[in-house]
Amino acid sequence: MEKSATRIDWIGNSCRLLKATAAEFERTRPFEGLSIGTGIHLEPKTVALLMTLRAGGARLVCTGNLNSTQPSTVEFLRSQGITVFATQTTDPAAHHQSLEAVIAEKPDLLLDNGGDLFAIAAEKPYANLRGGTEETTSGRTRLLLLRERLNMPILVINDSPIKQFAENRHAVGQSLFESYLRFTNRSTNGKRVTVFGYGACGKGTAACFRNAFSTVSVVDIDPVTTLEAHLDGFVTPLRDAAIRSADIIVTVTGFAAIVTAADLPLVKDGAILMNGGHFPHEIDVEAFRRHPDVVGIDRYEADHIETFHLSDGRSFHLLGGGHMANLAGPRPLGNTVESMDLGFTLQARCLERIARGEAGAQSCLVPVPSDIDALVANAYLDLTR
Repeated sequence: MEKSATRIDWIGNSCRLLKATAAEFERTRPFEGLSIGTGIHLEPKTVALLMTLRAGGARLVCTGNLNSTQPSTVEFLRSQGITVFATQTTDPAAHHQSLEAVIAEKPDLLLDNGGDLFAIAAEKPYANLRGGTEETTSGRTRLLLLRERLNMPILVINDSPIKQFAENRHAVGQSLFESYLRFTNRSTNGKRVTVFGYGACGKGTAACFRNAFSTVSVVDIDPVTTLEAHLDGFVTPLRDAAIRSADIIVTVTGFAAIVTAADLPLVKDGAILMNGGHFPHEIDVEAFRRHPDVVGIDRYEADHIETFHLSDGRSFHLLGGGHMANLAGPRPLGNTVESMDLGFTLQARCLERIARGEAGAQSCLVPVPSDIDALVANAYLDLTR
């Protein structure tokens, strides 16, 4: 018998590790009587994680991240009786209201992405908060300043080696490369690409463009990391030369103001700029829009591309308004299913550990425990051998 299925169905059935974890959680119920507040990209792969947590008995209160909320995902979650405050917005104030709404529910555990929820909880503490997880390097960097005030177990998923190689190196690199193709329909062969940042995400991004016959330059503030890129066979010019030569500039650093208005004199005519970092501040888009040398902007609304025209006749193109390119633009797909299946299973197992009271305040902003890494790795290998 034929039946109509959705992308949420396709993703859910493809997340084999989460499905197995959900079946276990239905028996063990680690979150029975607990609520989990989440602030993470609301797209179909997140549904697979949230339904796994609910299988373990959790009451869920959810919001998303700037720009990446997919209305069909929100609609599905609400149809399942899950409380969702998120809207698809690029307005930081509107997004902050949805974060405040999650914290107002006083969830027992938080699943954070970028440190948004824990930052509010540090300002407005409440007694029943046990701790939770933080997905990103950007969030860890932000929350380290609040560590003494938080004083609770917060396990950093991005510090897991599995997350580093499976999602950041392989999946982010692949999805940013795919996003460049999806946005532009332009070639990569023969192009000069400059990648800012040579962490795991930068390594994957640089490799994917090189494998597609681009000449790739890498810029990193750490000389040791720059040496690694050099020995990996990438060009490592000084920053100004790297910008001048680039047909494509990709930022994947986790820090603000990587490409700014001060760089406009260096940007090559026709260059394409895109960001892969979590926050939309690696490329200073607002400064571009206000700059006196920008004499016009063409907006390709359906394609989420802006072309900036400069007074000297040059122009350059920006993808997705500087938001994470792999979750922006037409048909944003994000990282691969398999990588998120692994990463989200790490999330579920870390939240399980905190729910069971097996991690204390000494585990505030620490990596995923190595035994959880081993558990998830073995489970995935068992499914794929």
